[in-house]
This record gives sequence, C-alpha cells and structure tokens, in this order.
Amino acid sequence: MVTNTLSSPHIVQLLDRLFHEAEASESALQAVAQSEASRLMTSRTAYREFYGLLREIPLPVSRETGALLYMLTRAAGAQSILEFGTSFGVSTIYLAAALRDNGGGRIITTEFESSKIARAREHLTEAGLIDLVEIREGDALETLGHDLPDTLDVVLLDGAKSLYADILDRIEAHLRPGSLLLADDANRCPEFVGRMRSDTKRYLSVPLTGDLELSMRMC
Repeated sequence: MVTNTLSSPHIVQLLDRLFHEAEASESALQAVAQSEASRLMTSRTAYREFYGLLREIPLPVSRETGALLYMLTRAAGAQSILEFGTSFGVSTIYLAAALRDNGGGRIITTEFESSKIARAREHLTEAGLIDLVEIREGDALETLGHDLPDTLDVVLLDGAKSLYADILDRIEAHLRPGSLLLADDANRCPEFVGRMRSDTKRYLSVPLTGDLELSMRMC
C-alpha cells in the first residue's frame, strides 16, 4: 500500500480549516483586486507594495492544484524542492507531505512578509512537516541567488507573477533533465510562459486547468 501523509486526520483537518479561512477572506481579496492597487500585481518594481496589501490574506493554491503538486512530487520521487511564494503554507504542506512519503528531503521556500512566515511556520509545525522545510525571509531575487542544492527536482512558482522569469534565471542552472516546474496563475506572466513554450529544446511546457503551467526540463 502506498503511504499517503495527506490522509492523516490532523492534516485533513488542518487543510480543511485553512481552505475555509481562505474562502472567508475572499471578499477582502476581491476588494484589493478591484482597487487601483491591482495594477501593481504585474509590476516589476512595485510588487512588494501590492503583496503588502495582502499580508493578512491567505493566497493558497486550490485543493486540486495541491493534490496535483503532491502527485507529481511523489511520481517524480522528488527529494529537493523549491517554492517561490509561501504565503500561509498550504502549498508547502502538500509538497512536504509528498517529500515525507518519498522518504524525506528538503524544501526551500520563500516569503518576504514576516507575518505570513510566522503563520506558515505555525501551520507546518501543526502538520508535523516543519523539519522538511527551510523558509527564507526576504525578496526571492536575493534569497534564491545563493546556497541552492546542486539539483532541484520540483519547482513551484506562486509568488509575484512579474518575477517568474527572473526567478528562473536564478535557479535554471540547478534544473536537471526531468525536473518539473509548475507556475500558478501563469496567465499573468506571459513573458515566462512564452519563454517556456518557445524554448522547445530545453523545455516541454503545457497549460493546465486553472492557469497552471507545467514544464519539464528536457536537457
């Protein structure tokens, strides 16, 4: 029988609670999205201002995307994962659960809002997965510029959309043939999507439901 940490009662209850909290904050999220500040979402210079407005709002992946993250990480036998955009730690729970079931490993995840880091650390501790996670605080353009593993098996991009291509520049040398890269809300980062789909020698990239782009490093 295949081990499935996601089915552990305490993790099921935790994720149910976190998704419920996200649903309850949907109106607050929409209020920010409909304000003038929404234009900052895709800015290459003012993204911190925009996401600062969301510091108290969880920005989780969907349940379906979370399950997909878990399945792909398990199927790849991943042991080394990088995540851009921790928020309250929901996606990190899915990834860490897969690492646990793969026999262990390490996730490097990044977040520049200290209040969100505190919440994510609390949730990962509650899930019993914090030992697999290194949270780097600060701008990912700086925190991901050093001390990365030789190879990364799975990468999740779910932070400031305007930075996806810049993050790829910093981590690309650590992707091996077969490495998987998932970009959430990919419709908001056409530069990144165009790059992944046009570089057919190095990447195979396809769009999935929910504005999720899945890419595999080919060489």
